[in-house]
This record gives sequence, structure tokens and C-alpha cells, in this order.
Amino acid sequence: MVARVSTVAFQGIEGIPVEVQVMIAPGKMMIQIVGLPDKAVAESRERVQAALHASGLSLPPKKVTINLAPADLPKEGSHFDLPIALGLMAALGAIPADALADYVVIGELNLDGTIAAITGALPAAIVANAMGKGLICPADSGAEAAWAGPDIDILAPRSLIALANHFRGTQVLFRPEPAIRANPANLPDLVDIKGQESAKRALEVAAAGGHNLLMIGPPGSGKSMLASRLPSILPPLLASELLEVSMIHSIAGQLSGGKLSDRRPFRTPHHSATMAAMVGGGLRARPGEASLAHHGVLFLDEFPEFSPQALDALRQPLETGECIIARANHRVSYPASIQLVAAMNPCRCGMAGEPGHTCARGPRCMSDYQARISGPLMDRIDIRIDVPAVSASDLIRPMPAEKSADIAARVARARERQHERFMDAGLKGISTNARCSTSLIEKLAEPDAPGLQLLRDAAEKMKFSARGYHRVLKVARTLADLDGAAMVGRIHLAEAISYRIAGERLNAAA
Repeated sequence: MVARVSTVAFQGIEGIPVEVQVMIAPGKMMIQIVGLPDKAVAESRERVQAALHASGLSLPPKKVTINLAPADLPKEGSHFDLPIALGLMAALGAIPADALADYVVIGELNLDGTIAAITGALPAAIVANAMGKGLICPADSGAEAAWAGPDIDILAPRSLIALANHFRGTQVLFRPEPAIRANPANLPDLVDIKGQESAKRALEVAAAGGHNLLMIGPPGSGKSMLASRLPSILPPLLASELLEVSMIHSIAGQLSGGKLSDRRPFRTPHHSATMAAMVGGGLRARPGEASLAHHGVLFLDEFPEFSPQALDALRQPLETGECIIARANHRVSYPASIQLVAAMNPCRCGMAGEPGHTCARGPRCMSDYQARISGPLMDRIDIRIDVPAVSASDLIRPMPAEKSADIAARVARARERQHERFMDAGLKGISTNARCSTSLIEKLAEPDAPGLQLLRDAAEKMKFSARGYHRVLKVARTLADLDGAAMVGRIHLAEAISYRIAGERLNAAA
């Protein structure tokens, strides 16, 4: 007799159905696992044996063969422990074999028979729901799995004994409730920023349209403070976005307590991050910082200090919205629709162009430092602003500043206009102007006659690339949305064009 238990293997955020087949036959006492298991799966033999022994079950002195089908699909991770153990229990008659037919099973076993939390509970629950089955998962992962849908049957036991008692009818396991993580009430507020009105305006435009932003300025001018306050003006995640973001964080094991949050991700990797850490990779092709920032913000402070390989690896995700990790035996794709926000000093000494300061190396100090950012990557940044040092008058007698809540309301209205526009066009996967296609933005951001003439003159004088031309249109469309205008005008294009160049102070220093 062969006992069969359904489970899943993960490729990216996608779950692939896998069947665990357990056969106990006469022969020398041994347990053999076949079907391309990795080290973690192979070691499940010892964990399963110990967990069964702690639960009062012992294996007969026979040959046990465990096949993970399909046999040509690599199996990775410790979540195969529980399906293997339940397959053995069904083969031994400890639980009814037909009771497992309606469930997908995932979970890692401890030596005492308890079930430990695993990564990927939410994607596994979604796969189970698509297969028309329920899910058996660890108790600590139940709240996460419950988000897959209100109709899916979920069992979240704490031990093998509790699950066996449930199937025998001596104990009832209740469906776990989906949990949500409370958002922090004390987010940094833009009202704390003194001066820097033009930088705040650029931050608002970037938030409204999801545009990439680069801030250039001397040390202490407030670049990092501005970036840290961007989450306070971003709208919450849409329902579809929340599910995508949570699936990535589930695979990465970063859903604390299985609780989901509608707050957009804000990732701030250190400049020593490698290319694999940035876009994903490693032995099991885990998601990188770009994917963990999906539908959120990836903030790179000290932009030129990142390795050129790590920065240039972001060029494809910024363009396509996904990170593709290719290996000799498989290919994994993680979503990475990110808003890149970067901050940098104008030169290595940081004071290029500042009144009263002169770089020891002259103009080369700035040109060599900024050359660390490749032209193709810089071309993908929609908004580039100069953040000058804050003056003493701004610090002593600051002007009244707007609160983040007021700016967030304008950003939300602009995003709502964009969302409705793309829904009317039948584009459900697009919610911001920054992700709009080039053919569509030419229609949506068609300027009036004065604006068209300005755009033509600026494109010829500044030698815009095709990408730069379309990104100017996208920013102009966002500016029109902030104003509530149906058509892009000359004033919107003028501001959008100004964001394509660095500040006049840097140009003069060069």
C-alpha cells in the first residue's frame, strides 16, 4: 500500500504541487528519500523518526521508501517534514489515509513532535485553494495562511498528537483567524523638516506618481531625513498589492507572527550590499532587497558607495518590474516593482559648489565621484534635485511647514485619479504613472500647443534619450494629476523638465 500526501515546492513566489508517496515494504530496515531532495529534505529522516517516537509511534523493522513526485523537480526546504510524517502515519494506520486527501500539508518538525513555523505558508495556502483543497500548516503560520481566503479549510496544529486526535475526533482544531499588524503611530513627519521646500515638493511628486528620485547635496542638508519621511505620505497598499507583497515576505520569512500590514515596504540596505543581496540569489535563490521593496520604496543612501555591479543589477528591475535569477538547473522570477530613492554627496569631500569651500582636487573631485553612477542607471531616474545646505535663517526662524497628513491627502487624490484612469483603460496591473507604458503615456500626457513647443525645444537642447523623453511625460502627467488638470500644460512640462537635470549649483561647479 502506498500512502499519498499533497504538499508544495516553491519556485520564486509560485507554489508547485508535489505528491509525497510513502511505501512500507519487507526488507532491511531503512528510510530512503528519493525525488531530488536537498540537504534539508534528506535530514528530515532523523527529525521525522524522532518526532514519531516522541508521539508514541515507532517504525516497523521494514524498508521505507519515500518518493517526492515529480521526481525531476528539485525539492528544497524543511517544510517537507510534516507531509512525510503524515504519510508514514497513514501507512502505519495511525490516522485515516483518506483524511489527508483533501489537504495540502507543510510544516517542519521538532524532535519532540511539535510543529515549527515555516516560510511560504501564504503562497502554499493560495496553491491549496486553487487546487480546491484545505491546508495543514504549523500553528504559528496559521494566521498568515488564513489570508488566502475565507473559504479555505485550514488546520494549524501545534503537534503531531493534536493533529492525530483531530482526525480521530477526540480533539477539534479551529480555523485560525487572519492577523494584521498595527501600523506605527509615530512615523517621522515632514513638519520636522526646516526649509527645503523645493525638496519637499519633489518628494510629493515622486510619491504621487511612484517616480524614481535622486537627491544630491552636501552632508547634513537633510537628504536622509527627507527620505525617511516618504512613507508618511505614501498611500496604503491596495488589496491586490498587499497579497503580492505578503507572498514575497512570506517566502523570505519576514512576516512576524504571520501578521500582514498594508504599509508600503521601505527598504534601506547598507552600501556594502552585494549584487545577490540587492536583486536576489544564493543557494536557494531567495528574494533580494529589490523584491522585498515590491510596491514600496528602495532607499539607497550614499548612492555612489554601492558597488557598480550591485547598482547596475537594478537596471532591469527598474525597467521591467521583476528580478530574474537564472541558474543552471532552474530559473526564478520575483516581482520587483519598486520606487528607487537615492541620496548622494556631490563629490567625495561632499562640499563641491558650497559657498566658501573649494575641493582640493578641483572639478575632478565631483566628476570622478558622480561617474560611479552609470549613465543607463541615471537615465532611469525621473527626478533629480539639488538639496542645498539649510541656512541659519531656516533654523532660527523656520517658516510654518505642512504636515505629512496634508501632503498625503493630495498624494492619495492624485493616485486615485491615476488608478481610475488605468482601470478605465483596462490595465488592472498598473496603478501609477511611473509604470505606464510608453505608447499609453503619449496619449495620456499629450500636451497642449505651448507645452509641445517647450518639450520639443528642451529635447533638442538637452539631448533627451527616448527613455528620458517618456519619463518627462510621466512626471508631467503626475504634476497635472496633483493639480487636478485633465490636460498636461506648459507649466507641468516646465517643472518636469527641470527635474531631469541636477541643480544649477552643481552645473556651475562642474
